[in-house]
Amino acid sequence: MTALSWLDGAHQRSPWDEVSAVVAGFGVSGYSAAAGLLHVGAHVTVLSDGEPDDAARERATILETLGADIRLGEGATESLPDKTNVLVVSPGLPQQHRLAVAARSRSLPILGEVDLAWRLRSPERPAPWIGLTGTNGKTTTVQMLTSILRAAGLRTAAVGNIGDPIVDAVMDPTPYDVLAVELSNFQLWWSPGLHLRSAAVLNVAPDHLEWHPTMDEYTRTKGKIYDGCEVACVYNVEDPVTEQLVRDADVVEGCRAIGITVGVPGVSMLGIVDDVLADRAFIEERQTAAAELATLSDLPSLAPHNIANALAAAALARSFGVPTVAVRDGLRGFQLDKHRIEQVAVSEGVTYIDDSKATNTHAAQASLLAFSNVVWIAGGQAKGQSFDELVRVAKDRLRGVVLLGVDRGVIADALARLAPSVPVIDVGTPESGVMDHVVLAAGRLARSGDTVLLAPGCASKDQFPSYGARGDAFAAAVHRLG
Repeated sequence: MTALSWLDGAHQRSPWDEVSAVVAGFGVSGYSAAAGLLHVGAHVTVLSDGEPDDAARERATILETLGADIRLGEGATESLPDKTNVLVVSPGLPQQHRLAVAARSRSLPILGEVDLAWRLRSPERPAPWIGLTGTNGKTTTVQMLTSILRAAGLRTAAVGNIGDPIVDAVMDPTPYDVLAVELSNFQLWWSPGLHLRSAAVLNVAPDHLEWHPTMDEYTRTKGKIYDGCEVACVYNVEDPVTEQLVRDADVVEGCRAIGITVGVPGVSMLGIVDDVLADRAFIEERQTAAAELATLSDLPSLAPHNIANALAAAALARSFGVPTVAVRDGLRGFQLDKHRIEQVAVSEGVTYIDDSKATNTHAAQASLLAFSNVVWIAGGQAKGQSFDELVRVAKDRLRGVVLLGVDRGVIADALARLAPSVPVIDVGTPESGVMDHVVLAAGRLARSGDTVLLAPGCASKDQFPSYGARGDAFAAAVHRLG
């Protein structure tokens, strides 16, 4: 069996025909990984449990035509084929999945899809990667970053945990100038060998503790994004954990720590001065002056966490040499995705806001702190989270709470202990029309001038196919019952 000593420094022109790869998982990233490996001449076997749907069968037919061995369905991942010399894993694969355990027992390389993409870059013109992670705000920030880079005239794409798989981008025959890469904790755990041009950790709060055994591991996994950074490690001044992750990182000599703050910035920071996004990091006169990047009126939302997202995107773009005017133009042209603090309607003086994307307590807390006098709609799959800190911080803003979903009892318990005077309506888990019940209950609690806020702090799949479907159901119920 070939030792593959070249794999750590691999690129598109490496001898991939020596590789017999098993791709574990057959979602979008698994398909992209398999197709990329076939393109460079590797021998590919795809293994995936579960009954394949029509889309998976169609993808399987394409790959089989190209020479892959596709094994889908129950029992497909029972064992690792003997000929395997590389295992490529899809992001959500459990750490102790039997295929990963088997690969470790045989000392085989295990690559995440992101790690594979890094090794499939063109040797002639490998596009630099600017990466970011965080418990919340990743997608919005990488979209802002992409908008700014495009405003500077650069060919770029938002890839990774958003948009197109990274393998597709690095295999594109037309080279990119730079890639804006959103990285989840799953992707980072399986891809420890990245060396990004610049990177940011937006924030760290409890999430995915059903996958990570401890909060410490989850935090350290986020910090992996800084290792090997060349130009800038961007951290959140208001989240000391992110700064500590920068201190702990093994970076290239000369790489700078750049802070972002929604307050007045110090030296080597970006922040807010009056209504101006100000840069005291990427100008020669930073000891005594700041450069104006944009104004608050250029942003799509003045919620504090979205201002922080804009500052992080600006810092990453500035680390790549983007001029100030491109930061302004990119932020002006940016619009938030649906279900991110999206106003649905105003009815009888009550504003209805859809922030269904707030799928953990950190995101829900940020959303709640953007409003006063809130009827909070919360609940779903809690993912092992505690709601105590959120309730302590937000209780004085709560006009009332409407609870739904399988883990609503966790939230009800925190409210009973820490905010016993706040009215709570539990709509439970009705078999149909759950959002009609929710909106009617919220309407009974709300007064003119209040905000009814869907910021569940929980995942959605106990009652809805996705957070988007949950937000759509909320909006439909508001319009139907308004």
